[in-house]
Amino acid sequence: MSLMTPLYLVSALLLVGAPCLVLGAKNYGQALGLSIKFYEAQRSGPINDNIVPWRGNSAMSDCTVGGWYDAGDHVKFGLPMAATTHILLWSLYRFKDGYVRANQLNQMYHMIKTPLNYFMSAWDEQHHRLTAQVGDGGTDHNYWGRPEDMKMSRPCKYVDSNHVGSDVAGETAASLALGYLTFKDKDHTYATRLLAKAKTLYTFAKAHPGVFTGSAGFYQSGNWKDEMCLAAVWLKRATGSNSYLNDAKNYVETNWAWAEGWDDKMLACQLLMYEETKESKYKDAVVGFFRGWLPGSGSQLKYTPCGLAWRDMWGANRYAADAAFIALVAAEDGINSATYRKWAAEQINYILGDNHHDSKGCFSFEIGYGSSFPRKPHHRGSSCVANKPCSIGDAGNNPHVLLGAVVGGPNADDSYTDTRGDYVHNEVATDYNCGFQGSLAGILHLQQHHTMPSTNNKCPCRH
Repeated sequence: MSLMTPLYLVSALLLVGAPCLVLGAKNYGQALGLSIKFYEAQRSGPINDNIVPWRGNSAMSDCTVGGWYDAGDHVKFGLPMAATTHILLWSLYRFKDGYVRANQLNQMYHMIKTPLNYFMSAWDEQHHRLTAQVGDGGTDHNYWGRPEDMKMSRPCKYVDSNHVGSDVAGETAASLALGYLTFKDKDHTYATRLLAKAKTLYTFAKAHPGVFTGSAGFYQSGNWKDEMCLAAVWLKRATGSNSYLNDAKNYVETNWAWAEGWDDKMLACQLLMYEETKESKYKDAVVGFFRGWLPGSGSQLKYTPCGLAWRDMWGANRYAADAAFIALVAAEDGINSATYRKWAAEQINYILGDNHHDSKGCFSFEIGYGSSFPRKPHHRGSSCVANKPCSIGDAGNNPHVLLGAVVGGPNADDSYTDTRGDYVHNEVATDYNCGFQGSLAGILHLQQHHTMPSTNNKCPCRH
């Protein structure tokens, strides 16, 4: 008997192979539904449904059960998981009508509880200890197989009184506080639990400042004040207490950010501080960032021939999509609205097919969207089947289609090869999808309010 829940049955019929609606247009609602499916495929711990039929229970003996596997591997890294959750919740908070328009609101509520529940379990208030990582990166990366079949040791690393990590703790507190804001009208009891955890975790993090070094070599943050700023702003909104806003003023910096991503969230902090205070210095920092990113005389960023804002070879799609999401939120705040909306939509259009990959175009970097997309992502679970050995070098496509995952992306010249061994361009990760999904919700919001801009992608998809 199938355990697929009714809220997924409708969207399941729309997931694969839908053509462009009109010349150059995209089915943003379908793409958003697919992205939610990807996060369901990344679940660790118990799985009591058939949303992703090839996934089952795994890592049931972890020190903290649940959460998401980080990428194509099976480590649970606290910082990128919290960063991803924060952006996703922010998109639900700001663009809820986008999820409604896509018929994905209930799916989103279901999906986002996986990390929120994990964070509540990870924070032990009595012993002042936060689980910051589960699994050893080196040992894990030497294993190629399904998460359901893992047998290696999965050690835990913690943030506590003797091991600082206010970057991880701050971002986790931010997610919990924002979780309260997004759930308080839907499930007040659940929301109250989230807020209680957020407040005590923030208090602990504030008393023990510093960067967590336990994930060095994989996710080493360069700062902790940006995460604490996010936590302070969202707790101010959740509680109404200006003491949190005063804290945020001490954490925020006004230099132009390099990018928005799992490590650096100062741009997000600046935008939120502008929303709270309307002080021009925060707006100027946001405008300065986009002056360096958008094409024009002040641009400091490389663009691919087909128009992707190419910040770095590692997760190029991720950086472009994260910036697009911030641009859409900034536009809602009245900052260069027309320009930012058009640019953001064009970045997402590139990822969904407005490119000339293999000189044919219409290639989606989101798996499952359209008919041309990556078939061999660097992802262990989707490349292996039960009761059969597998390896990274196995011939053929991955036997399971990892619906909704966005791969790392192209080189600066738009070139890209779909090969499982390329973990730079063809791996997937939870943080690769968050800004992308948030942007989709933002674009659907624009469509709902009839404010969607006309776009002019350099390499439009033409069927």
